[in-house]
Amino acid sequence: MAAPGRGRYHTSPEKFGKYPVLPSSFAMTAYPESLFVPRSIPRPTYVPANFFDAPWGDHATVEVDERAFLDRGIQLGGSDEAKIRKVAALAAEVLTEIEKLVKPGVTTSQLDAAVHQLIVHRGAYPSTLGYGSFPKSCCTSVNNVIAHGIPDDRPLHPEDLINIDLTLYHDGFHGDTSITFLLPGADKLGRNLVNATQEALELGIRACGPGKRLNGIGKAIEDFAERHGFSVNSQFGGHGIGRNFHQSPAICHNANSDRDTMRVGDCFTIEPSLVQGSNSRGFQWDDGWTMATESGARSAQQEHQILITETGAEVLTRRPGEQT
Repeated sequence: MAAPGRGRYHTSPEKFGKYPVLPSSFAMTAYPESLFVPRSIPRPTYVPANFFDAPWGDHATVEVDERAFLDRGIQLGGSDEAKIRKVAALAAEVLTEIEKLVKPGVTTSQLDAAVHQLIVHRGAYPSTLGYGSFPKSCCTSVNNVIAHGIPDDRPLHPEDLINIDLTLYHDGFHGDTSITFLLPGADKLGRNLVNATQEALELGIRACGPGKRLNGIGKAIEDFAERHGFSVNSQFGGHGIGRNFHQSPAICHNANSDRDTMRVGDCFTIEPSLVQGSNSRGFQWDDGWTMATESGARSAQQEHQILITETGAEVLTRRPGEQT
């Protein structure tokens, strides 16, 4: 297992609470060996043929078919709908199981290994593994990391917040969900952030339905966040999902002028990242993936996969007992 880059945690800005700030010097200097997936499990077409065999930097180049991003929605009432419901439910199952393992002292690499095992056990492929040569089976974003954190050997601290973002590929379709977990020593400001992010997600979901404008999602989320003293990162958005990991429509979590409307059969993610304070912007580490806040403030993200039906919007990744 490759070690993360060297460095020490930074002290958090006092106004945002007490927690370890991950500096950019923590960026991985060498990618770790990826966990293997049996050949009997179908892989998405974007995974290089030599992904599990070649050294880093020597992976085959997979040309991205730009037309895939134009694909939109699924046919309701048939096998496609059954398959998208199945994979989304599997994603929710895995996230529910992982919650039991999130505790101080556990490394994000250990959590990734557990995610990997749970996904493969279900006959599915971890969609992030090999996507743009991403080396892990999920993303783990701690404290001031907004998104795309790479699991590594640093143990979790009692004060941490950690977002685990996972996606499964099963029977030709993807299922995507995430949650930000609170470690037992997280302070009140951190808990407020996580709770607000969950409420913002639910407000975005309530803005969904056939014929409703897509920009209603972003307006609902950003209005709520700003009223509660948070900002919404605009560098990441939700996305259509189905046979492709990312496809149409694009979902903006900020107020915007998009006049497009939701259609029956649309399937997409809503995954807002709320940030403490007024500066929500992030910067990318040298590992090419990790995006952390410019201010050192904490970020929290929650995500669900939504299906637009003739009568409304259905959350496909809702977990048993989850509060709405």
